[in-house]
Amino acid sequence: MFDGLQIIFIEDDRAVRTSVTETLELAGFDVVSFEAGERALEHIEPGFAGIVISDVRLTNMDGFAVLRAVNAIDATIPVILVTGHGDVSMAVEAMRDGAYDFIEKPFAMERLVEVATRAMEKRGLRLEVDALRRQVRNKAGIEATLLGDSPAIKEVRRQILNLADTSADVLVYGETGTGKEVVARCLHEHSKRSKANFVAINCGGLPENLFESEIFGHEPGAFTNASKRRIGKIEHANGGTLLLDEIESMPMGLQVKLLRALQERKIERLGSNEQVPVDFRIVAATKCDLAELSAQQKFRSDLYYRLNVAVLELPPLRERREDIPVLFEHFLLQAAMRYARDAPAVDASQMRSLMASDWPGNVRELRNAADRFVLGLPGGPSGAAAAPMTLASQMDMIEKTLIEQALKQHSGRPQVVCDALGIGKKTLYDKLNKHGIAIDAFRPAVGGDAQ
Repeated sequence: MFDGLQIIFIEDDRAVRTSVTETLELAGFDVVSFEAGERALEHIEPGFAGIVISDVRLTNMDGFAVLRAVNAIDATIPVILVTGHGDVSMAVEAMRDGAYDFIEKPFAMERLVEVATRAMEKRGLRLEVDALRRQVRNKAGIEATLLGDSPAIKEVRRQILNLADTSADVLVYGETGTGKEVVARCLHEHSKRSKANFVAINCGGLPENLFESEIFGHEPGAFTNASKRRIGKIEHANGGTLLLDEIESMPMGLQVKLLRALQERKIERLGSNEQVPVDFRIVAATKCDLAELSAQQKFRSDLYYRLNVAVLELPPLRERREDIPVLFEHFLLQAAMRYARDAPAVDASQMRSLMASDWPGNVRELRNAADRFVLGLPGGPSGAAAAPMTLASQMDMIEKTLIEQALKQHSGRPQVVCDALGIGKKTLYDKLNKHGIAIDAFRPAVGGDAQ
C-alpha cells in the first residue's frame, strides 16, 4: 500500500501488540512492533520513512515521552497515541505536544487503520516534497562542484543525485585524476548524512601493519605503544560516509574484516571483544577493473559482489573535451586567488592546445596546468607551437569526439549510434570515413552486435 514506508508500533501488552500488528499488516502496512519506547527509538532517525503509533501507558517510557523524543529527532514524523485511560484534557495535551492524532481504547480497528492511512499519506507526501526540494537546492550546488555541460558529466550528476539519499554503498570507477573523491563528497553532501563526518582513507597510502588500527581503531594495550583508545575511521564515520580510495590495494586479509563490517554494520576495535554498532555508508573508489582482479584472485570476489551494486563510472577528460574551457577557467581563477596573482588571459591558440591534449592525468593534470600558467612556469597552455585552426577545423574536432563517445557508449552499434546522434546511417559512415574512425575498434571482441 505504502511502498518504502513503515509503521513503528509500541505496546507493552503482548496480546494487544500481536493483534494490532496483524490487523495493520492485513491492511497492507509494513509494521515493526516493540514492547518499549526505548527500543523503538533506536530505529528512528531524521527523515524516517514512516509513522509511529504508541500506547500512552507503557512500563518505563510512556507515550508522551516517546512523542517528545520523536519530535526531537524529526518533528515531521506523525505520532499517533493510543490509551485506555484518556480524557479530553489528555487529548488536548497530546495534540498540543505535536501528536498527529489521539485514539481512545476500546476502538474499532477500522478507526485505527483509517487514522494510520491518513498519517502515512501525509508522511509520504512530506518525504516527496523534501526530496524534490533537496534536488532543486542541490542542483546548483552539484553543478558548481562537478563542472561541465557534456552529456557524460550531466549523467554523472544525475546518478549522484539519484543515489545520494539512498542507503546503498557506491563503487566509483575512474582513471587517475577524474575526480573520484569529489564524487564521493558530492554523494555525502547531498544526502541526509551531510551533517555527520565524511572520512577519506587512501588504502594504498597506509602500511599494512597500521591498516587495521586505522580502520577499526584499538584499545589501550592492544599492541606496543598503544597507550590509549583510538577511534578508527569506520567508527569516526558513524552516521556519515567513509571513502575507501584505491580499494584494490587493501590487503586481502583485511578485506575479509571489511566485508564483515559491511554486512553486520558492527566493528571490533583491536584488543576488544565488544562489538560496536556503526551506521556508515561506504564509497569505494578504484581505477582498476575489480572483476578482473577478482578473477585473478587478487581481490576478494565476495567483497567485490558486495560493493558492486550501485556503480558510478567517471569519464576521462579526453571523452568530454567540450568541458575543458570551463574547467580550465575555473582552475585559473582558483589558482589566481590562492597565489594572489592576476588571472592571465587564455588566447585562442592556447585554448586549442588545451583542447587537443589527451590529458592522461585528467582533471587533476588540467588543474596543475592552470596553476603553472598563473605562476608563469613551463607546462601551462602553449599556443605558440600549435597549428592555426579555423572554426571549421575546431568544429570537426568536436564532431569527431562526439561520434567516438557515442560509439564507445553503444559498443559500436551503428543503428543505435545513429539514433543517439540523430543522423542517418549514410551520414554516419561518411563522417567515420572523413575523421578516420574505425568502427570495429569500438565493438566487443566477441559477440559484437553490428546491426
